[in-house]
Amino acid sequence: MAAAGASGALAQQAPAPAPAASGAAAAEPQRVIVKGIRSALESSLDLKRDNQGIVDGISAEDIGKFPDTNLAESLQRISGVSIDRSIGEGSRVTVRGVGPDFNLVLLNGRQMPASSIADTTAPTSRAFDFGNLASEAIAGIEVYKTSRAASPTGGIGATINIKTARPLENPGLHGSLGVKAVHDVSNGRLPSTMQGADVTPEVSGIYSNTFADGKFGVAISASYQERDLGYNQAAVGGGWYAFQGNQGPLANPNLNLADVTNKPGADDIYSIPQNLIYSLNSVQRQRTNGQLTLQYAPVKNLTATLDYTYSELQLQTRRNELSAWFDQAPQSSSAWTNGPVSSPIFYSETRGPGTSPLRRGLGDLAMAGSDFATRAENKSTGLNVAWKASDRLRLEFDAHSSTAESGADSPFGSNNTIGTASFNRATTSVDFRRDFPVLSIYDTAIDPALMKVTGSSFRNSYMKSGVDQAQVKGQFKLEDESKLDFGVGLTTVKNRSAFSNVQQDDWGGNQSSVDDIPDSVWQAQQIRPYFSQIKGSGDPALFNQFFTWDFKTVRDLAAAARGDEALFLPNPRFDVTDSRVKETSTSAFVQYVKDWDTRFPLRSAIGLRYEKTDITSTAQVPEATGIVWTGVNEFSVVFSPTPGFTTLKGSYNHFLPSIDFDMDVTDDVKVRASYGETIGRPGWGAIQGGQTLDALARADGGTGRQGNPSLQPLKSKNFDLSLEWYYAKGSYAAVSYFRKSITNFITDTTITATPFNLPTPVDGALWDGAVASGCEASDRDCIRTYIFDNYDGQFGVDKAAGTIAGQPGDPIAGFQIRSQINSSRSASLYGLEFNVQHMFGKSGFGASANYTVVRSDLKYNNASLGEQLPLVGLSDSANLVVFYENERWQIRAAYNWRDKFLNALQDSARFNPVYTEAYGQLDINASYQWNDRLTLHAEVINALDGTQRLHGRSKSQVLYVTQTGPRYMIGANYKF
Repeated sequence: MAAAGASGALAQQAPAPAPAASGAAAAEPQRVIVKGIRSALESSLDLKRDNQGIVDGISAEDIGKFPDTNLAESLQRISGVSIDRSIGEGSRVTVRGVGPDFNLVLLNGRQMPASSIADTTAPTSRAFDFGNLASEAIAGIEVYKTSRAASPTGGIGATINIKTARPLENPGLHGSLGVKAVHDVSNGRLPSTMQGADVTPEVSGIYSNTFADGKFGVAISASYQERDLGYNQAAVGGGWYAFQGNQGPLANPNLNLADVTNKPGADDIYSIPQNLIYSLNSVQRQRTNGQLTLQYAPVKNLTATLDYTYSELQLQTRRNELSAWFDQAPQSSSAWTNGPVSSPIFYSETRGPGTSPLRRGLGDLAMAGSDFATRAENKSTGLNVAWKASDRLRLEFDAHSSTAESGADSPFGSNNTIGTASFNRATTSVDFRRDFPVLSIYDTAIDPALMKVTGSSFRNSYMKSGVDQAQVKGQFKLEDESKLDFGVGLTTVKNRSAFSNVQQDDWGGNQSSVDDIPDSVWQAQQIRPYFSQIKGSGDPALFNQFFTWDFKTVRDLAAAARGDEALFLPNPRFDVTDSRVKETSTSAFVQYVKDWDTRFPLRSAIGLRYEKTDITSTAQVPEATGIVWTGVNEFSVVFSPTPGFTTLKGSYNHFLPSIDFDMDVTDDVKVRASYGETIGRPGWGAIQGGQTLDALARADGGTGRQGNPSLQPLKSKNFDLSLEWYYAKGSYAAVSYFRKSITNFITDTTITATPFNLPTPVDGALWDGAVASGCEASDRDCIRTYIFDNYDGQFGVDKAAGTIAGQPGDPIAGFQIRSQINSSRSASLYGLEFNVQHMFGKSGFGASANYTVVRSDLKYNNASLGEQLPLVGLSDSANLVVFYENERWQIRAAYNWRDKFLNALQDSARFNPVYTEAYGQLDINASYQWNDRLTLHAEVINALDGTQRLHGRSKSQVLYVTQTGPRYMIGANYKF
């Protein structure tokens, strides 16, 4: 469908001829191939002008030549569409302020399953990851911003349809072979031992041909891509602890207030960091895509299409890091911003020998490592039969079975970490005044002779989602330029989300020795060279030293020293979380379309869709048997080896009306108006079938989750109005207003409960004895040492293992159990989209630009500690594309910008906001047509070498700041 200034090459289609498919497909124009940026833009402009509703899109300029290397990166060129990035590439999309989980993705009109991987828990997202699909075989993408009765439900922001080649729509022999060489600068910003290949290959091919006088067609496409990259990150990965000003560590009576600058007031909210981590990450990626399409039209009025689509994405990740963890103990010194949200601009905690009651023993200088791999596989098989039964009646049957599966692709799991440390860290501080948080550790140096293995965690995250769908659609032409579209459908979605974890909690290093690992394993490195693009990394106060090391070597040595191989391998059985949901939906729709011959030509479409959904949710419920104190800040929940399953059910049904009008005010000016109602289904985690406790806990208790299959979907009433002025060939200006009134918001609710009545050692008899002996209640180092020295082998105390178990009579642990409910609150989001596209005569120059403004009253109040109901993903965005072309050259520069937005409602395990700061990226591509068949091209992605930064309640509360690098590509494309 038509595109609004989207990119250098946008959607191109022509009105459907008589043999076109029936139903909704029959109303869609047939795609034609156009060559060149200007021709593509002119074609897309014409089709936008003639199209029903507000639909934008992108397509290949020519076969095998999509305008961007990634589908998400192409989508961001469309007004109102913004993206999330992963490993430097676009992955998920937000449309008009509505986040990725509430945008529905289709492949050739069919609902696609989605799967994902989470680091330390079971994945629950419905969002489709566009990084799984290569762009070479994609014919186009359509973004339906207004609802239609004929469209499947699930997309509040938009319904996005990915289209692949159909041979009978482009008769004759067509083919393309492409090769690329890719150099990713980020790969060279890693230590030499972590770097991949300097140059990686990409190859692709597509073949399409028709036979038997156009009755039979076949299209085959395939691509294989490798990319070796890196990203370096400074992070408060453990999140921030938020307190009321008169509570928490700053309220400690032993605090020397002379060392606290601008102490937060009693009514302020202040936050202290859990830790600071510097990490270097090496990633190797392989992406394989393929598709086979067979079409047969034995007679003019009947066309059958059978297609199979396959994609595989493999990622291997290696990681080394340096970290320092804070204990929420009194600070040696700190300085704070003004309230009501008070943040540290300098934060320090005192360690080391001394007589002050604030001093504790030397801490751990931690240097963890990881080596894991994941694999995502998508398969889709579909059959479509379109029949023109008469001049008035067309029928279409479509069915498909599709799966998406993500899981571990390594014997070490989908995610892991081995902790190593030397226990010689003295007073530690962080300067948060600049983009880069500067860690300083005083009176400390790295020493291989002091290094030993501490805790470890080997995790398996798994998700599989499948869709089986059958649809029958039809269209009946009435008199007076009118028609009736109708259809019924049955869709069954099955999802499984699971997680397992093998964790040994020797974070204090009690069960290991410095002699377990030879000194030669530890390779000395500096921090500063790997963060050169982030402001503040050159600070001379930076603790500029750490070790890198080979994960497998340390893992094998640690397993041998412990004499237990299973402790350092993931559990193939999903013993922590295993949730399975079946979602069955039946649907029916009818839509009346009519052209009105009035003074101002008018077209209308009025429709109604009915959707009924039944949910059956089954979840594994591990039985917790105890709580063990495993480290200064770490507590673990112990589970029974024989979990059980519980099953819950839910259902809902909705009638969803829609109406579209467009009117030609003059030959050059068009007005559109649309109203429609849409729903967005709850995430898989929200409707799981039981209560599960998280394996990791803290001194103040644990956390858990409880599903609610009876949740209603979000419901949105959408209004759109647009004005378009087509003032010259290939040029136009447009402004659109949109408003979404959303109800049934799904919000977290938290209850404090005591499931399984688990005793915790915190404030228990042994704890109180340590405090009575002279330890401060906040000094957990002192308390643990006292208990180990006096009660080893008694009352659940095991000094060798570094564990202290809760005993009968100790306080019962409280758990914050998260569940989801539908809020009674309703809210609106609204905004404006501005588009302009201009061709500078016959000069070959052209430009397109768009800007989207989105607003909502669903904002996060940073000065509140209560649970809130904000809208995640809301932000302004803008694009500017300029290009030049002649008979040989095509040059395009595209700049995309997205303003700051709320990314998540939880940092680590706590309810705190996560904001992604404003980010802009410049991409450039150029091609030279050597002859009619051979084209040479070059591309630069992230040409300005931008960095990304996330923060908490204020900008100085950094969460992640990430450095990647530009990506350069050269290649050739040969057509035949």
